[in-house]
Amino acid sequence: MSNLFILNLLLAGGFSVIMGQLNLSGFLAGFVIGYAALWITRPLYGPTGYFVRVIRILRLAAAFVWELLVSNFRVLWDVITPTHFSRPAVIGVPLDARTDFEIMLVANIVSLTPGTLSLDVSEDRTMLYVHVMFVDDVESARAQIKERIEKRVLEALR
Repeated sequence: MSNLFILNLLLAGGFSVIMGQLNLSGFLAGFVIGYAALWITRPLYGPTGYFVRVIRILRLAAAFVWELLVSNFRVLWDVITPTHFSRPAVIGVPLDARTDFEIMLVANIVSLTPGTLSLDVSEDRTMLYVHVMFVDDVESARAQIKERIEKRVLEALR
């Protein structure tokens, strides 16, 4: 899997150099074209999870951007209206993430989303404590974090 990723990075770099676009957009275009070339030639590499993992990582990034937009507007609406709709609470979210990297990524994505902030992880690393700005139902808030963030992180990394 990592060999294909390195090959894809080399293809992206080569594409951006050949096209004379030594910037992020040229590199990303090269990465997409390199991914397509590797996908077309995938029978040469044998069974690999690289192609599925890249799609899952892109889905995680898209889900994060969506959550970022929605929560930004929700916090903005609460700030600019005279009536405040926030009902802050600290909740514990049971974690299915086990490795340090998985837990770190879940906690950081939660913290980067406006209206939520990761506070702590339990000693046994099975619970993430999160301050949530809008809590109508604790179970619903807990389920949203697990389904929208943790599930996608675990899909992308495992």
